[in-house]
Order: sequence, then structure tokens, then C-alpha cells
Amino acid sequence: MTLNELRYIVAVARERHFGRAAEACFVSQPTLSVAVKKLEADLGVSLFERGQGEVTLTPAGERIVVQAQRVLEEAGFIRTLAMQSKDQLVDPLRVGAIYTIGPYLFPHLIPELTRRASRMPLVIRENFTAMLSEQLKQGELDVVIISLPYDEPGIQTRPLYDEPFSVLLPIAHRLTDLDAISTTDLSEESVLLLGDGHCFRDQVLQVCPGCLQPSSSESSLQRNLEGGSLETIRYMVAGGIGITVLPDTAINPNPSSDELVTTRPFKGDPPYRRVALAWRKSFPRPEAVDLLWETIRACQIQGISLVD
Repeated sequence: MTLNELRYIVAVARERHFGRAAEACFVSQPTLSVAVKKLEADLGVSLFERGQGEVTLTPAGERIVVQAQRVLEEAGFIRTLAMQSKDQLVDPLRVGAIYTIGPYLFPHLIPELTRRASRMPLVIRENFTAMLSEQLKQGELDVVIISLPYDEPGIQTRPLYDEPFSVLLPIAHRLTDLDAISTTDLSEESVLLLGDGHCFRDQVLQVCPGCLQPSSSESSLQRNLEGGSLETIRYMVAGGIGITVLPDTAINPNPSSDELVTTRPFKGDPPYRRVALAWRKSFPRPEAVDLLWETIRACQIQGISLVD
């Protein structure tokens, strides 16, 4: 067996589809299929059940794929040992961020990091926390920027900053008469939320459970009005469809809607999220992680409070 064959079966197990697995491995589907069949023949067992449009692991396949992942990680450690003698700030750094952080952080971070480490370009991805976590653990990403709490085996975290939340309103909304808004005020309004899978949605609902409308008809309407991004929701608010809660880094007015929306703080201590870096404890470039942490904290980002 070869390391490539092990990579292929791990990819098929993850994607549950030979075509998508081949794309993830940057090979043709026939190449991947032949390699998987060859490995099955060498081992004398079937690793996958091939169904119509779906692939599932056999019991033997489940055990073998787990071991294959371990072998690949150990093989990667050989590269780790070699890299430790190299300049840790030379190769690209693969960084992921959740959807509600990336668009507001990366425009500040990329030029500043380029200035500090021109030979360490960023390769960036945005996704949900669950997907970023999986990509981090599988070695597809080096570092991710997420919202705490985040606790995964073998993963280390380091806080970056706290970010308060504010309320975004249409300029003519009745709540604009208030200097600050309470969660009770919110529960009486049509609050636009991100869709399921966004951790920021969960954080808003923790602050204001009443923002999720209780009746079935209202819940159905709210689901129809859920946004896929904060920018989509901003436009919905500008259109007078409802109000929303945003992290303060996303408060900057959009040039096309800055006359249509306004913001108000929460009453009392505002709710907030703590943003942090997360990386594998075995990642061989701690200097790159340290520089990323320092550079993010040096960026002039509106609305954040640095934490140690």
C-alpha cells in the first residue's frame, strides 16, 4: 500500500462520494477508484459499500480509515521535523476564519502581515466553525480564527480580542428614539438572524432567546428571512424588513446604505464574543502563529478590546 492510497480512502470516507474525493485529492475519479480497488484487493476486504449516489464505510473500512488517518499524520510529522530547521516565516500560512469574522478582519490583516513577513503569504478560507475545525484537525488548515468557547482534543487556543454587539436599525425605526436597547425591546421586534450553522446566530439567541419567534407561523416567516451573511442582513435591515444584532466590527456603514440604517448600543454591559486563534499543538511553526497573533492585535480594527 502507498500513502496516496491511504489519502484516497480517507478522502472517500470524508466526502462519501468518489467524485468529490477525487477533486479534493486533485486526481481524476478513475485514478482514485482504481487505487482504492487495488488497496481493497491487497487487503482482501471491502472498505466501502457503493450505492446509488452515495458511498458508506463497511465495518472493516471504518477501522482501517481511522488507522490510515493516523499513518498519514505520522508521515506528515516527518515533514514537520524537516521544517523545524527551516525559516518558519517563509512558507504560506493556511488560515481559516468563520464567516462573521473573515470579511471584517482579513482586509486589515493581509496588508499588515505582508509588510511584516513578505515571504509568508496567507492562504485564506471562510467557513462554519464545524468545517474549519475538521479542516484544522485533518491538516488542511494551519490556524483558524474562531469565537470561544472552543475545546477540541489536540488543539490549542489563544484569545485575541473581545468584540461587543450592537443593534442595527432602519433609520426611521421606532427604537431609534432610545439611546440604548434592551433584550426585552428586541424580543418585541422582527429580529433578522443568520441561518443555522452560524455560531453568531447561537450567540445572539443566548443573549436574547425571545428573538426566535415562538409561534409556528412567525417561525416560518423568520426562517424565510434568515440571511446567509451579515452583509445580506444589513441590506435587509436597510430595506425595512426588520432589525438585527451585529458584532461591532461589522457596524461600519455600507456606502450604499449608510443613510438607511443606524445603530444603538445595548443597555448596561453589552453582550460580546471573544475571538481567538486555534491551531494544532503539533503544528511545527509556532513562530508563524505568534506573528499572526501579534499582527492581528496590531491591526486598527474598530470596536474591539484586546485581551491577553
